[in-house]
Formats: sequence, C-alpha cells, structure tokens
Amino acid sequence: MSRSQQGRAAVARKERNRMKQLDRKLKVGILGGTGMVGQRFITLLENHPWFEVTTIAASARSAGRTYEEAMEGRWKLHLPMPEGVKKIVVKDVSDVENVAKDVDFVFSAVNMSKDEIRAIEEEYAKTETPVVSNNSAHRWTPDVPMVIPEINDQHYEVIPFQRKRLGTERGFIAVKPNCSIQCYVPALAAWREYGPEKVVVSTYQAISGAGKNFQDWPEMVGNIIPYISGEEEKSEQEPLRIFGRIENGEIVKADGPLITSQCIRVPVLEGHTATVFIDFREKPKKEELIDRLNSFRGFPQEADLPSAPKQFIKYLEDPDRPQVTKDVYYEDGFGVTFGRLREDTIFDYKFVGLAHNTVRGAAGGAVLSAEALVEKGYISYK
Repeated sequence: MSRSQQGRAAVARKERNRMKQLDRKLKVGILGGTGMVGQRFITLLENHPWFEVTTIAASARSAGRTYEEAMEGRWKLHLPMPEGVKKIVVKDVSDVENVAKDVDFVFSAVNMSKDEIRAIEEEYAKTETPVVSNNSAHRWTPDVPMVIPEINDQHYEVIPFQRKRLGTERGFIAVKPNCSIQCYVPALAAWREYGPEKVVVSTYQAISGAGKNFQDWPEMVGNIIPYISGEEEKSEQEPLRIFGRIENGEIVKADGPLITSQCIRVPVLEGHTATVFIDFREKPKKEELIDRLNSFRGFPQEADLPSAPKQFIKYLEDPDRPQVTKDVYYEDGFGVTFGRLREDTIFDYKFVGLAHNTVRGAAGGAVLSAEALVEKGYISYK
C-alpha cells in the first residue's frame, strides 16, 4: 500500500471509529444554566451533532421549575430559547449526585465564590463526571489543563495525574482561559518561532463579559470604565500558562513573553478588542507574520471537530478592520480576526485583534474543548 493510500485508509478508519463511538449523542448537563454563559451554552448546543442537553442545574431558587419558567424575563441573548430545553425541569446544582447521575459530562458556568466553585467542580468530578468549566477557579490548579484547543491541546495529558489525585477513573476537570486573552494570544502562538519577548496589550471588553446587556447596565451606554477587577493579572499571567509545559504531573508556566496590560470596559455588547505592541527576539517581515496568522492550524482543524473554525485566524487587510459590527461573528464566532499590523517607532510591530467573548472566549471555547476531549478519548459514555 502506498503512503497516500495508507493516509486515506487512516482517515477512513478514524472516521469509522468516531462514528462508532458517537452512535448516540452524549448526554450533557449545564451547571449554572440560567446565567448569560449558561444561555450561550444552550444555544450553541442546539442541534449539536455529538452533544444533547438533557440536564440543567442552577441555584435553589430556580430548581423545580421548567427552564422556560425559571428564565421568564431573564433571557439575555438575541437568539430565541431553543424549544428542546424549555420543558426541562431545572435541578439544584448543589444536589450533585442527582444532577450527575443522568449525564455523561457537564459544562460549568456556576456563579459562586472561587472556593465554592473549586469545591463543587471537584465534587462533580469525583462522581466520575468530567467537568468542562468556563470558570476561573481552577485555572491555576497545577494538574487542571487550561486549554485553547488550537494552541496547547497537549496539556490534556495532565489529566491522568489529576485523576490519580482525585481518586477517579473517569472524572476530571478541564478549564478554558479568560475570554479577553483570545483576542491576542492566538497571534502570539502563531508567531512563536520568532520569539515574542515583550507585549503591551490593552483590551476593550464588551459588557456581556460581565454577564450583562444594556438593559441590565444602562450606565454603560455612552460610557467607558477603565477598570475590570482581576482582568489585568489574568491578561498578563494566563498566556504564560497556555505556553507552559507539563513537569512531574503539573503544568509549569512559561518564562515569557513579558506581558503588561490594561483592561477597559466599553459600550459594546459582544466582542473583545485588543490593541497590541510587540517586540521579537528575531525580526520577522510583515509578510511573514501575516502568512503565519492565516495559515495557523491546530488540533480542532486537523481533527475536523464539529465546532472548529475552518480557518482559526484571519488577517484583514482593510485599514479599518477588524470591527465588532463586521467581524465578531467570523466563523460563527469561533474564529478570531487581526488587522492593522504595522511597524512601530518604539516596538517592532503593533496590531489589533478581535474575538467573540461569549462564543470563542467563553461557552464556545468550552464546547470546542469538550469536542477535543471526546476525540482524544477523555470523555465518553458513562
């Protein structure tokens, strides 16, 4: 058999294995299903080829009512509530055994203190239920992978060490990073060969990142707030964990690049924008940098995952792009866009990035991570 025939056979075998594995949809629970990110999970999972929302859990005040009843006057998205979830009776998220018994894995978007989130996510994992979390509580737990699937999917390999600590065979926790770093870290990843050394980034963050819309937050109309609690530390430190490595069963953050940031809340509903200045160890040409952006691929594209953008990163040549109104839903919100790359008088280059904060940055990033975990064999049927 020739090499090309072997390649085609391997692809066909992989597809047969995947179809065999997913002969029925995996049953999914959403923890914190009444919040904005929970709502985004529900709309993204409508008609998903691999996953079906069968359980929704929230606080005790919502428990016992149908999802439609619990959400009366609280639905925040412009998309309508999917019909398939309206009659699901909401469970109490603190009733862990009851929620976990009917699902293969859960997405977590609970609104609790960090200590409470850490405790309840571990409690779910210990019921042998994988947890794919949008929350920040476990982002620095050494054996919990924090993954952008196109960039550091190798960090999932820390899961067996976490399972050993938790005493589980199947249960674990995986998290996604902060929504704001999605609008500049993919560029840093695409340019790793040139050695990014210093990065100055300012993020201009949509109000949906705070779980609000303009009806909830009228004082944001025509306003800018130059402070978002905890965001600057996340913006400076989380990329280093993304670029880190596994040592002795733990993820150790990278030494660089050195990142400093400012994070500002702006009167935009969806989409986080970043302006970035960057110095490199090597001195690439502009054309090389643009080529690396447009050609960048990762595991989701190679595995053709259901939610994977065909082209993860797109460089826009127009001098006034990317724009929220034109570009935030690039690749249905799962892709990221960059533009205005040009030489700088102090740094080597400067550019602008844009990512959808509740799709790529929050719920969608977690859905893509769950698909990668299924493909790699970490999530399967109970």
